[in-house]
Amino acid sequence: MKHTDYFDEFLANTVNLSKFKLELLEGRVESIYSALKADPDLGPRIVKKIPQGSWAQKTIISPQNGKPFDADFLLEMKEETDWADDVKKYISAVYKVIHNHSIYGDMPHNKKCRCVYVQYANNAMHVDIVPFVVLSDGTQNIVNRDDNCWERTNPGGFTTWMQGKDKITGGNLRKVIRLLKFLRDHKKSFTGTKSILITTLLGERVEEWKKLGDPGYYSDVPTALLHLVSDLDEWLQARPYKPSISDPSGSGVTFDHRWSQETYTYFRDRIHVHAAEIKEAYDETDEESSVSKWQALFGDKFQAPASSSSSSKFGTAGAAATGAGEVSWSSGRSGRAG
Repeated sequence: MKHTDYFDEFLANTVNLSKFKLELLEGRVESIYSALKADPDLGPRIVKKIPQGSWAQKTIISPQNGKPFDADFLLEMKEETDWADDVKKYISAVYKVIHNHSIYGDMPHNKKCRCVYVQYANNAMHVDIVPFVVLSDGTQNIVNRDDNCWERTNPGGFTTWMQGKDKITGGNLRKVIRLLKFLRDHKKSFTGTKSILITTLLGERVEEWKKLGDPGYYSDVPTALLHLVSDLDEWLQARPYKPSISDPSGSGVTFDHRWSQETYTYFRDRIHVHAAEIKEAYDETDEESSVSKWQALFGDKFQAPASSSSSSKFGTAGAAATGAGEVSWSSGRSGRAG
């Protein structure tokens, strides 16, 4: 049975990052960006900011208890020809402003391979600032500080691709991605698999033609979950060895470095188990047994909403309600999933 209202409740109150935290995140990003723009040396080099990753793709979830939630944004900067042979200077320039700032300099902060991060009090959240440059040849790039080189990217292209796939599913793709990220983070399932891989692999399973034979193929969250995970399982089982995963934005890069054969095999095995668990809970005709099977997968917080004593006994289809913490695509946000 579907228990669609249970899924709506579970997403809104357990899985999704709350509206309050999303607004807090947006405000803090804006404050950091304002500080960077105000710097007399760095400010003139900045073009704009572009939210990216799970925040921009609407797949950000509430973290585990005691762990921070995070978001990253691209800091688009002008190309500096004098830095062509030492591109890590883009990250160093951002770090210098953060390090010397009257507020952020006293907060935990540091440089990572592709960004500068700022960590907030009690490790509640952190923000990654990712320098991003459109070079004179038209290519879009972020910095790999460890190798002191450019890495191709196409944040707008990834967002357009993601929007298109999500539209085919009536907005349910992003909710299924959140549910799988919940299993990874809260249930310790397929640890070692980055969010961008989950987003890409699930998004690539979405096809318009699948709705021709079955118009309800993605009609609600549990049905989309069943079909997307089953389709992913079928694809993975045909590939015992780690496949090459190309960036669907058309940047020309692959995400292969984000996986090892070991983490791929573990992901493949866990998806196989979860696909069977989902099908069993979905196909169960006894209401209590079906709820118990969904709870075995998602935990005790998978409950009926307070206004409903039970889910529909007949598995009524319908698009899942927009839960707390949704972010509108129309906000103009773009970025690559992370």
